Amino acid sequence: MAKFVSIYEKPLPHIGLPDWYSKQWELRRSADIRRAEACQLRNSGKSVRAEGNVTTKWDTHTNNTRLADRVTEVSRWKDALEDLLQKLLDEMRLLRDEKADTEKEIENIDHPLRIVSECISIRDCRRGTELTYDEADIELKKELCAIANVKETFTNRSQAAWEKLNHLEDVKFKLSLDIEDKSETIRIDKGNLELDGICANLSYKPITEKTNSITYEIWLDRCQRLKMLVENELTDNYTFREAMRVMKECARNDIKAQQDATDYTLRKRIYQTQKARNEMEWQKLKVQKEMEVLGKEIIQLEEALMNKTGVVKCVETRLENRAYRPGSELCKDEVELGLKGEVLQLKQTKEDLIQIIEHAKASYNSLEALLRRIQKNLDDKQHSLNTDVMCLDTRSTLKGDKSDLSNETNRNIVLTHLKKEIPLES
Repeated sequence: MAKFVSIYEKPLPHIGLPDWYSKQWELRRSADIRRAEACQLRNSGKSVRAEGNVTTKWDTHTNNTRLADRVTEVSRWKDALEDLLQKLLDEMRLLRDEKADTEKEIENIDHPLRIVSECISIRDCRRGTELTYDEADIELKKELCAIANVKETFTNRSQAAWEKLNHLEDVKFKLSLDIEDKSETIRIDKGNLELDGICANLSYKPITEKTNSITYEIWLDRCQRLKMLVENELTDNYTFREAMRVMKECARNDIKAQQDATDYTLRKRIYQTQKARNEMEWQKLKVQKEMEVLGKEIIQLEEALMNKTGVVKCVETRLENRAYRPGSELCKDEVELGLKGEVLQLKQTKEDLIQIIEHAKASYNSLEALLRRIQKNLDDKQHSLNTDVMCLDTRSTLKGDKSDLSNETNRNIVLTHLKKEIPLES
């Protein structure tokens, strides 16, 4: 270049063409990366937004379903408790009526008591040798004692009925309070079920855990306990009322037929002995059958225990063979873990089988001892049954009425319902 030519350039370092291409490539690569990241971010945002919408929708639907199910459950419990409350009110009404009838019986029993006292006083006016303790005097005093005892029993039962009514009032209060709580709960849950995102009076609320809140299991247990309490009270009250009714009937029968008390007790005892003997025979058959089944089960358990021996040997042999794998192949893979687990499981199974066999044999021995006791009890009941029948036959001369049967023994057999035990002679 000629010396007189002037070249004007910026006083900055210039780059070469390869560097220029390198800068272009770097910018293009950066743009591609940033666009890819932006695209991925947009796709992630769409996914999160769609997933959030779906999750929110299904969570709301699930909670609405739970609220509806909860309302249904509480409503069912409320209906069940209301039904029990109605039954409880009916039982209380019947118990009040029974108590009133008992108090009326107490008032009515004063008249025969006064009559018996008068009879005793009149007979006490006898003079001389006629003033004796004869059978009539003894029977009158027995009747007086019986009536006094009946009156005292009626009074105690009336007092017990009053206490029972007070207890039922407490149960009724608890039941009514629980029904009111469930009604309020149903109202609150139904109100929550009607709420959605566009309802009025919605705001952020602090999520706090109530200190007196209980778990669902405790709530369900309380409901079941309350239901069981009321059902037990209903059963006890029914039994109590029936006992009062039976007591009054027995008292009337005792006053009207005091002479037949001993014979009635004997017939009743024969019936009870017969029933108990039949029960013992049934128990004997059941125990024998159970012993037979248990014996077969013991044999099967022992066979099962013997069968486990070969399986244990097989598994332990597999483990021993795998211990000789060469090099890095000797690893604790799933097969080895499974085989070791199988060994432990088989050992546990054998221990369980041994324990069950021991328990079964002990139970078999217990059943065998029980069978001997039942057989001895059957012999004693049969002897008692024969003795009571003989007692009735011996006391047959005390009866004022006669039966159309051929003899008194057959008559006692019919009275005690022993036709199947001792067949009548043809």
